[in-house]
Amino acid sequence: MSKGNVLIGQSGGPTSVINSSLAGVIHGAMNSDRIGRVFGMRFGIEGVLNDYLVDLGSEPREVLDGLRITPGSALGSSRLKLKDEHFPAVLKQLQKYNIRYYFMIGGNDTMDTIHRVTKYANENGHEMIGVGVPKTVDNDLHGTDHTPGYPSAARYVALSVLQAGILARDMQKVDQFVIYQSIGRSAGWLPAAAACAHIADKTPPHILLLPERTFERGAFLSAVAEAHKTHGFVSIVCGEGITYADGTPVSVSQTRDKFGNVEFGAMGGTSAAMMLHRLICDEFGWRGEFQVTESLPMCSADRGVKLDFDEAFACGQQAVKLATTGIGGVMVTMNRRNPPREKYEIDFGTISLSEVANHERPMPDSFITSDGFGVTDAFLDYVSPLVGDLPTYATLVANRAKP
Repeated sequence: MSKGNVLIGQSGGPTSVINSSLAGVIHGAMNSDRIGRVFGMRFGIEGVLNDYLVDLGSEPREVLDGLRITPGSALGSSRLKLKDEHFPAVLKQLQKYNIRYYFMIGGNDTMDTIHRVTKYANENGHEMIGVGVPKTVDNDLHGTDHTPGYPSAARYVALSVLQAGILARDMQKVDQFVIYQSIGRSAGWLPAAAACAHIADKTPPHILLLPERTFERGAFLSAVAEAHKTHGFVSIVCGEGITYADGTPVSVSQTRDKFGNVEFGAMGGTSAAMMLHRLICDEFGWRGEFQVTESLPMCSADRGVKLDFDEAFACGQQAVKLATTGIGGVMVTMNRRNPPREKYEIDFGTISLSEVANHERPMPDSFITSDGFGVTDAFLDYVSPLVGDLPTYATLVANRAKP
């Protein structure tokens, strides 16, 4: 392909490291002799439709370097679902700015957008290569060991449950239970990461509720009663997308976004944690609390994992490397080189955009305990090198004093 310009976009919810991926693409593009100018979409594909592209090549070097540790989505994000009538206008803009290399950082829906846009452009005489850079805290992208953003969000969950668990333990004479709700839609990767905080038999979390397992009221309340009897309080972690056997969300949310995804945090809905709180209060008459962090795990750079920032940047660079060697229609993947419990290392690979767009990756059965309320050692082996070591806090021996 002849020398052309680059267009980069960010789409969907952010992660703590999505801007590090952006920095990786910019760095790779500005150091390639096959690339001219580097543009960014202002607010995703909406920036293309509204003729608002950002000249990233004119940004100060310190700003571009600073992206590597900056949370949020620096270009601005969007959840606009492209319709057939949008494509002629998109193509006109691609031709206007001589875009030949097209990169987007996002999840399943984003990969579908890249696939559709590049397919339309090439079928209409505008040669263009598109490569996807993986992003989602949900960790549910098909074909990759994990996604940039997941390790930092997983650490956020683990630290939150660890520290809130200490609070719950010490306040058990006031509140008999605590429920932490994690984002993640229909995947349990994030709530499962709370298990990293479980360092001894009595430490939280005591019960995990993962979307991969249907919610059964009776079994749940029995598990709550048993945990309370054993520990004196109960720490529960639930995924926002847990459902009953008939598919009804425990959250009772009925709102969907433009891609058909249930919006668990939508106005008018009731969170899964709130519903569980009500169930426990009605059944046992206990006082308790719930914690719904919503988007905080997606932007908390202060709890970010260095490994995550580095891998996100490298994924961006790898995308440019693929595109400038003529490889398009793919998403960058990370593949774990060694078996669990050995040194953690990854290699880069690819998977077709169409395959990513049409599949989700739930937690495998081998990662979930038989009762559905916990995770196996296999999952802990998988997630531990991503989350990193957690702090160790002191616990009083609490020997009863004698007169």
